[in-house]
Amino acid sequence: MPRLVLIDGSSYLYRAFHALPPLTNAAGEPTGALFGVVNMLRATLKENPEYLAFVVDAPGKTFRDALYPLYKANRSAMPEDLRAQVLPMCEIVKALGMPILRVDGVEADDVIGTLALQAVNDGIDVTISTGDKDFAQLVRPGLALVNTMSGSRMDSEATVFDKFGVRPEQIVDLLALMGDAVDNVPGVEKCGPKTAAKWLAEYGSLDNVIAHAGDIKGKIGDNLRAALHRLPLNRELVTIKLDVELEGNAQSLGLRAQDADTLRQLYQRYGMNQALKDLDAGSPAGGASIAEKEPGRARGTGFVSAVATDTDALDPALSVAGQYETILTTQQLQALLVSLQDSDEFAFDSETDSLDPMQANLVGLSFAVEANKAVYLPLAHEYPGAPAQLERSATLAALAPLFADATKKKLGQQGKYDLHVLRRHGIEVAGYADDTMLESFVLNSGSSRHDMDSLAKRYLGYDTIKYEQVAGKGAKQILFSQVALDDATRYAAEDSDITLRLHRTLRAKLQQEPALQRVYREIEMPLVPVLERIEANGVMIDADELRRQSADLGKRMLVAQQLATELAGRTFNLDSPKQLCALLFEELKLPVMVKTPSGQPSTNEEALAAIADLHELPKVILEYRGLAKLRSTYTDKLPDMVNRDTGRVHTSYHQAGAATGRLSSSDPNLQNIPIRTEDGRRIRKAFVAPPGRRIVACDYSQIELRIMAHLSEDPGLVRAFESGLDVHKATAAEVFGRKVEEVSGNERRAAKAINFGLMYGMSAFGLARQLGIGRGEAQDYIALYFSRYPGVRDYMERTRQQAREQGYVETVFGRRLYLDYINKGTQGQRAGAERAAINAPMQGTAADIIKRAMIAVDAWLAGHASRALMILQVHDELVFEAEQDFVEVLLPEVTRRMAEAASLSVPLVVDSGVGDNWDEAH
Repeated sequence: MPRLVLIDGSSYLYRAFHALPPLTNAAGEPTGALFGVVNMLRATLKENPEYLAFVVDAPGKTFRDALYPLYKANRSAMPEDLRAQVLPMCEIVKALGMPILRVDGVEADDVIGTLALQAVNDGIDVTISTGDKDFAQLVRPGLALVNTMSGSRMDSEATVFDKFGVRPEQIVDLLALMGDAVDNVPGVEKCGPKTAAKWLAEYGSLDNVIAHAGDIKGKIGDNLRAALHRLPLNRELVTIKLDVELEGNAQSLGLRAQDADTLRQLYQRYGMNQALKDLDAGSPAGGASIAEKEPGRARGTGFVSAVATDTDALDPALSVAGQYETILTTQQLQALLVSLQDSDEFAFDSETDSLDPMQANLVGLSFAVEANKAVYLPLAHEYPGAPAQLERSATLAALAPLFADATKKKLGQQGKYDLHVLRRHGIEVAGYADDTMLESFVLNSGSSRHDMDSLAKRYLGYDTIKYEQVAGKGAKQILFSQVALDDATRYAAEDSDITLRLHRTLRAKLQQEPALQRVYREIEMPLVPVLERIEANGVMIDADELRRQSADLGKRMLVAQQLATELAGRTFNLDSPKQLCALLFEELKLPVMVKTPSGQPSTNEEALAAIADLHELPKVILEYRGLAKLRSTYTDKLPDMVNRDTGRVHTSYHQAGAATGRLSSSDPNLQNIPIRTEDGRRIRKAFVAPPGRRIVACDYSQIELRIMAHLSEDPGLVRAFESGLDVHKATAAEVFGRKVEEVSGNERRAAKAINFGLMYGMSAFGLARQLGIGRGEAQDYIALYFSRYPGVRDYMERTRQQAREQGYVETVFGRRLYLDYINKGTQGQRAGAERAAINAPMQGTAADIIKRAMIAVDAWLAGHASRALMILQVHDELVFEAEQDFVEVLLPEVTRRMAEAASLSVPLVVDSGVGDNWDEAH
């Protein structure tokens, strides 16, 4: 389908002027807005649209001034630096061969609207390149809005609704109610976009809002009634005119031949060296980048420079290690932006003043395009004598289009943190393509460390600068914003340089392993932005409920302490392992069942559980510890972790935490809230939905057993799941020779223990202890189980053998777990490796499945961001917060995508629930 691009030239000129630093050419003429607009034109020309027009406002009054003489009356005169760039802008646009349209008596919006509607009706695909919200009223099939400076796109009713809370046909009514301060259109006082959207959601249109004005209570209702007389005029002023008389149509807007001589003169005059190079090379774009270097620019003061002063800066042949530059001037920034614009991929890293991405302030950014060279862009270093740095907001605005360009691949090390920081500073990152931490993790998940320092040493033989070397240690450690710029540059630029070098090393290794490459490309990398969104969404908690629970737990801890004192016959510190050892093993003479690595008696949970049947005191101590852990970890701590800006708790998910691929979480750890105890479930009651919304929980049913059935292909196990039976009852019926309906509770419990225990390598001794039966009886249960499910026994033996031969096992999707001790080490180490070999394919496949589900669900939720959020992932469960009337839409869409996340030989079943809090929904 042919495409028409309509560029809102006036809008982009103003936005580029205010967004970019005040750049000048060698003669001192202002060029900042020119660079911004021409860079956008360059990108547009590279897309080769069939038709294109650059539309600007004509001088003089329009029909809106006749309707309302005060229209735009409060606009200040155009700044002189901007006025000086209008004529050269038009000269460049004309020389590029683009038609320039301006029509007397109407605004550029009306010309664009008329052309766009005509083109859509003629079967032409239309893109309006603008940052003006008014154009949202035009969105329909075949007509999209693209903000080239931010990278955002609106091309459907859903995308408009997500941004404004109304449909495209309601935008005019929304604007009429809100008014427009820029155009001096007074709306309803104190009526912002949310209030206007709320009224339109309830009443449907401006006319109906006016008709029901008497029903709206409070001060805002008074304000509405006071504005009723001007709302019809407001609607007329904000409506884009769609019937402007034009001399031609879309088909007359083809590109003309470029005037190369004029372009060359203009590019030379305004210092657009890259555009000049493109022109001389015959590039069809022939455009400029906002990152153009100016002749004769200064080097970074006092720092080794990787960027030369001529047009051949950033020559790929330059590869001297450690060549790092500090960006301090607009000329250096221009050079940096040129290099990023001209590269297919670049590494970046953020420097901040906090490890918490939801609190951190951006101090600087580093970038690397070539190995052994990098730059550091300081933005907020504050210390006596610190050099002047580029203004942060304007500099970030200049970088924003590059970060938003999905065609530019971005590389990072544990980049989810950086995505958070940039988002909080107004920059959305598209095209986050590679993460060295995840490349290392997928290559060998069993390795304990995937941080940059360890990876640099392991793969590059390189010792990185440590944070303590530039910021100090302990109480004397300073914030990075206080680190001197020469030290900061060496440290920060090295991060991006090493990231780039590591990526190129690890990428080659992954390419040699197609299965691992698929895990990395199809699961781990797409999950990064999903997790960033979940973390940013956060979860609301009821702090008062947690405080009530803390008080209750404290009382019960005191009761447990008193009972323990009575049982011991003396006072002692329940939290002291040394005092517990003396009491339990010396005074009470209880047997030592578990020892520490140094050979001393242990008092950990396993050790106390092992002797709990021999004396009541270990049970009481275990109860006390459980209560204390809940209180210190959750009920006391969570209220203090509510983010002051969002009012929510934000956990951090770790992709490279567990060797099997399972996600873990921290700060707070929400994966370990006990679910089998009443106290643990009570904590979930404090995870709540805000008014008008509900908590929705969707949980895979017995997913690892289903994976066992798939991997083992055991007919009995497969049949139980295919029939939809209670698998534990079905197992008990097989093992004990009963009809399903005759299975007792104890028999089901035994079958359940065997089903799950075998996956984790439970021995007859472990099963006997869990069921409270003799070891011989437990061994008979296991033997009987394998006789009824021989496929499971065969799978386990087959997996052990494959692990011994290959040194690793794999999930259904190809994730690999290396087993270092499968053929060496002590007997205990080999036994542990065999247990891991059996369990890892099931647990790892379950991890892969829920990650795939999260990616699929997140993609669907993108069209409903205002109505539902994914807020938690806990093991095999996804938790959402949704508008009450959207729950019925959400549930089938989510459960279907979760069920379709893998194709197994048995069905994936998803249980779901809805409630005002997480406990009710679970």
